[in-house]
Amino acid sequence: MPVLRKTEFSGEVVWLGHVPSGSNIRARSVEELQLGFAGEQGARHEGVNRASCVRVRNLYPQGTEIRNVRQLSILSAEEMDAIAADMGLETLDPALLGVSIVVRGIPDFTYVPPSSRLQASGGLTVTIDMENRPCVIPGREIEHEAPGHGAAFKPAAQGRRGVTAWVECPGNLRVGDTLSLFVPDQRSWAP
Repeated sequence: MPVLRKTEFSGEVVWLGHVPSGSNIRARSVEELQLGFAGEQGARHEGVNRASCVRVRNLYPQGTEIRNVRQLSILSAEEMDAIAADMGLETLDPALLGVSIVVRGIPDFTYVPPSSRLQASGGLTVTIDMENRPCVIPGREIEHEAPGHGAAFKPAAQGRRGVTAWVECPGNLRVGDTLSLFVPDQRSWAP
């Protein structure tokens, strides 16, 4: 019996972004991502391993080499619309958020269970690590484009910032592709 169950949900890829390596998180809109085991070549979060950051500071000293499960940042279009509305903006440009993939059609996307898979018809599969908690860095980018709105990002994005993910099976992903959602076939943790 498979340990990953295909759900009735799928997401249409409505936006793809290349986030170049460097200090800025601003993404460039692209029509296709070529994803290998290390993620996207030349991207900010490319690599099989990475230096640990503040998100795992209770496990490792900052800078410890660990597995890179943050190769990609995936958000839902629906949650981005809700963030924009709470910020008083008509729309929110995913390029300002350092996003790799924006999908439409998967409800409550930020809370898809860790270890779920998103699979394209050609076999490309990404594994969801966990919720991508909001931080102030996207707010700085938003502030450059919409003065007076940047500080509103972090509170508006609580519970809506999407997920981080890593490439399990390499392949290409294009705008318009469909990603099928597979979730772990297990009960919720109840200690």
